[in-house]
Amino acid sequence: MQGKGLIKFLAILLGIVCVYYLSFNFVTSKVEKDAKAYAKGDVEKEKAYLDSMATVPVYPLFGFNYQFCKSKEIKLGLDLKGGMNVTMEISLGELVKSLASNTDDVNFNKALSNAQQQLNAGGKDFISLFVNEYEKLAPGKNLVDFFSNQDNAKLLKPNASNNEVKSFLSKEATSAIDRSFIIIRSRIDGFGVVSPNMQKQEGTNRILIEMPGVQDKERVHKLLQGSAELQFWQVYQNEEVYPVLENINKTLALTLKDTTTATGAAKDTTAKSGSKLAGLAKKADAKDSLSLKNNEAAKSNPLFAVLTPPTYQSENGQPALRPGPVVGWTAQKDTAKVNAFFKRPEIAAIIPQSYKFMWSAKPADLGVANTSKIFELYAIKVTSLDGKPDLGGEAISDARHDYDQKGKPEVTMYMTGDGAAKWKKITAEASADANNKKAIAIVLDNTVYSAPTVQNEIPNGISSITGNFTVNDTQDLANILKAGKLPAPARIVGEFVVGPSLGEVAIHNGLLSFVLAFVVILIFMALYYNKAGWVANLALVINLFFIMGILVSLGAVLTLPGIAGIVLVIGLSVDANILIFERVREELTLGKSTPAAIKEGFKHAMSSIIDSNVTVLVLGVILYVFGSGPVQGFATTLCIGILSSLFCAVLISRLIFDTLLDKKANITFGNKYTIHAFKNIAFNFVGHRKLYYTISSIIIVLGFIFYFKHGGLNLGIDFKGGRTYIVHFDKGMHTEDVKAQLAAVFPESETIVKTAGADNELKITTTFHITDSDIQADKIVENALKAGLAKTGVNYTIESNEKVGPIIASDIVYSAYGAILFSCLVMFIYIVVRFKKLNYGLGAVIALFHDVLLVLSFYTILDGVLPFSLEIGQDFIAAILTVMGYTMTETVVVFDRIREKLAESGKEDLHGKERETLINFALNSTLSRTILTSLTVFFVLLVIFIFGGASIRGFIFALLIGRIIGTYSSLCISTPIVLDLGEAKVKDKK
Repeated sequence: MQGKGLIKFLAILLGIVCVYYLSFNFVTSKVEKDAKAYAKGDVEKEKAYLDSMATVPVYPLFGFNYQFCKSKEIKLGLDLKGGMNVTMEISLGELVKSLASNTDDVNFNKALSNAQQQLNAGGKDFISLFVNEYEKLAPGKNLVDFFSNQDNAKLLKPNASNNEVKSFLSKEATSAIDRSFIIIRSRIDGFGVVSPNMQKQEGTNRILIEMPGVQDKERVHKLLQGSAELQFWQVYQNEEVYPVLENINKTLALTLKDTTTATGAAKDTTAKSGSKLAGLAKKADAKDSLSLKNNEAAKSNPLFAVLTPPTYQSENGQPALRPGPVVGWTAQKDTAKVNAFFKRPEIAAIIPQSYKFMWSAKPADLGVANTSKIFELYAIKVTSLDGKPDLGGEAISDARHDYDQKGKPEVTMYMTGDGAAKWKKITAEASADANNKKAIAIVLDNTVYSAPTVQNEIPNGISSITGNFTVNDTQDLANILKAGKLPAPARIVGEFVVGPSLGEVAIHNGLLSFVLAFVVILIFMALYYNKAGWVANLALVINLFFIMGILVSLGAVLTLPGIAGIVLVIGLSVDANILIFERVREELTLGKSTPAAIKEGFKHAMSSIIDSNVTVLVLGVILYVFGSGPVQGFATTLCIGILSSLFCAVLISRLIFDTLLDKKANITFGNKYTIHAFKNIAFNFVGHRKLYYTISSIIIVLGFIFYFKHGGLNLGIDFKGGRTYIVHFDKGMHTEDVKAQLAAVFPESETIVKTAGADNELKITTTFHITDSDIQADKIVENALKAGLAKTGVNYTIESNEKVGPIIASDIVYSAYGAILFSCLVMFIYIVVRFKKLNYGLGAVIALFHDVLLVLSFYTILDGVLPFSLEIGQDFIAAILTVMGYTMTETVVVFDRIREKLAESGKEDLHGKERETLINFALNSTLSRTILTSLTVFFVLLVIFIFGGASIRGFIFALLIGRIIGTYSSLCISTPIVLDLGEAKVKDKK
């Protein structure tokens, strides 16, 4: 074998990388175990312990802190960990109407309505749809008349064409989505979610948010759907606020002190300001923490133990208060404590009414290594009797990222006419004292995003905000400044909530199915292939190690479908080994020596291995592109697993064989019971093809009959929209009884109640209020559900719920169609290019459509018969594409054998009986490989089906029957069709 050294180097390198990334899990697990031991069941103490360890080095070798290690460990999906997955949609219709000053023009509003309807039906790009609809309703009229005003004068010419208006609206829509993303991200960061995941769904006006561990659904709804409130406030300077903070510190010390230390502590609190500043300066310079370590000092200075006023060393060497609007620094974990101090009645009484404390939106960069995130505290100056800000967000007409004369990033802000007049007065006051210029705080959702110092009066409403900004900083700030410009509400259109108990069950079921499936494969390979089987098993263990390491290194999220994907890859990974071992057996039968047989076996099997794995890999990529959420998790593990399997099954296993051969080891490829299995089989597959065509046709016709009988397919909510709840009852329930109770509370809506595993686990699906865009709709539906369930008189728990709006549902449907059709097209092109025969490509594609129709037929025939749900949803599409992959892997192996025999015969093609004989030979000679790979994957799927849990049972069932259909199709449909198409072509030529 050539390149042994390179393969060893790559394997060792990959192994080291995998060990490195997987090691973070062990490090964080130890810290969290220590936290539980310390807390003894107290959740708050456990959280405090982990917060305190955030910046402490915990990785023995490299000195990484806990926070860094936590970010590198394997991430669990919501279905395993519990939490919320929310899809938010920015209302572009309301944005467009606001840009047009809420015009009441009939054609304009009709165009908006029509565009929204088309979007709901699966249309793309709301702005283009709106412009097209308006041009249909009002031909010859210009849209610019609605949007041309003083605020938009810099962005839109008075005589702009409709295409220019469309470009303007598209830019405003993109800006609104970016703005919403920043605002929502800020709110989630403030909510304290651990490892949230946010992403904009490109090509749509939607934002996907994952919040592990979050269960307070109502609070999250208010947090995410609340309108943004941009404000401008004057702020106090540090030296103005310090006396107030010192007074608070003294009052807290006296209030919190116990009687035994009252006298001594009182002396501490009356120390001179100079000595206290010196102590605070030392504290601010500490590299390990901004919190006082000394318990006695913390008792004497409770506020300053967690809040450090900014200081610097003056020219005389003494500490002094740093000028500027920042009045304190606090570690993230201590911000709640500071807030609690300020809310105490005795403290609130001594804080001047003109003071309003607010935190910075982002952590400060203090240039101190190994510290937790430090937030800045500002003291807002309330100048009005009603407590309103000096200026509101409605005063902003535009804000944009720009560069100053030196090429440094800055933000240019434009005011409206009324806003400019107010801004002139505010900036004049702030810059009146040349020696003490004041700052203006830019506040969103009671959080300070920036507090620039005003250098001069700004008379024209055009301001430049400069600072130590990066390009990302200025882009974010520009979007923040436009947050109050126009309303573009963000509403929840999709939601998935999993309770922690359901997540624990999912982890248990997923790991159990994983271990059992792995053991089944190991036992099978060892029993069937003897010593060669153990080589395959070793390669399989290495493969699993690589898959997990790569997943962690890529930051992939492990979901329950992801675990199913890994388990499935285990079954598919032995496919290459089986193909190689069967070819080695053929070579041994011809009388070759073991080394020669192994060499020839790897050589002849390589083409089929590459073809079959490439087809599955391509389908996995398509699945990832067209899918979302859990489906993408499945596709990710499938793609990574295929690549890793190729490396391990082909290269690593060959390396092991060569090592054994160098040591003169006796390598066997079977035992007396298996070595002659599938030998001398000469079944006439081609001769019975009309029977197979008839059987398939009967099943498909039955499928159509049941389709019409059931009134269509049993679509899941991700295809038709709706809400689904998984409800656990204290005892077994009859679905019809529960449905009867819900009928009254869910009027004029489709409600379906099915068992979700055990008879005390029910899956309730309803379309009640699903088209209602009101933010209270979710609460209304949940209250109605609870009212209906209460009538059953049985205790219950809602363990998870999911919501899919009609727009998302239509998008998923079109994506599903696109995925299947595009997959067929890609497979057709691949087969034609690879085998250079059109009839091969047509035969493969016909077989793929045949498989899809058969699986759908079985779903319609068995729906309502089996004790689990057979819904058609995203996971079903994933199963369909995987089934297509099965068929293709089996089919290309047969095509490869046909091509090989044609090459041996020296002929380009055969016809008539010779062709039938050739195809039968190819099918029979690869039969052992076809049956064995089908059995290994089937057993793996059967284990997952039994032990994997109810949530993926329907998905695995589709894979199970798909595996059987795929095997049947590759043997009895795709290759015989190639014969018929080839013969038809010959007749046409004649």
